[in-house]
Amino acid sequence: MSTSVDSGLSAVDPVVFREAMSRLAAPLAIITTRGPDGRPWGFTASSVASMSLDPPLVVVGVAHTSSCYGALAKAEGFAVNLLGDQHRELARRFAEHGADRFAGREFEACPVTELPCLSDANAVFKCRTAERITIGDHDLLVGELIAVRLDSVTRPLLWYRRDFHVPG
Repeated sequence: MSTSVDSGLSAVDPVVFREAMSRLAAPLAIITTRGPDGRPWGFTASSVASMSLDPPLVVVGVAHTSSCYGALAKAEGFAVNLLGDQHRELARRFAEHGADRFAGREFEACPVTELPCLSDANAVFKCRTAERITIGDHDLLVGELIAVRLDSVTRPLLWYRRDFHVPG
């Protein structure tokens, strides 16, 4: 199927935009935080990027419709847990609405921050929320890194064409 959209004054059809974006392979991460009551919150994200080396910053997109939005909109910090091939089911669970996302024992409280961190993530970025920017139907959370944990690297879990993939 080939669809083209004039980038002039016409609006881009959301269905076409969504299909086009599905063709952009993205690494998957689970973003975690704690609410004011100490309850853990988290969701599967494909919109995570490095922002700056000096100071070290990452940016995460969170939809206003996410069940975690309220907690992340107020959180002083969050963790970015980079997923590997072994995390497919966990990524599904954290993408489901109404699921008990923290039902397993995969997460532990990270030293210093007490944020929920995935024990076997390829890497964990522990962040202080430096800024929140509302853009469209998402907020961009800018996180200043306060700690990084590197574990043994497994093949990264990617999201492409609405399914999980790993590089060959």
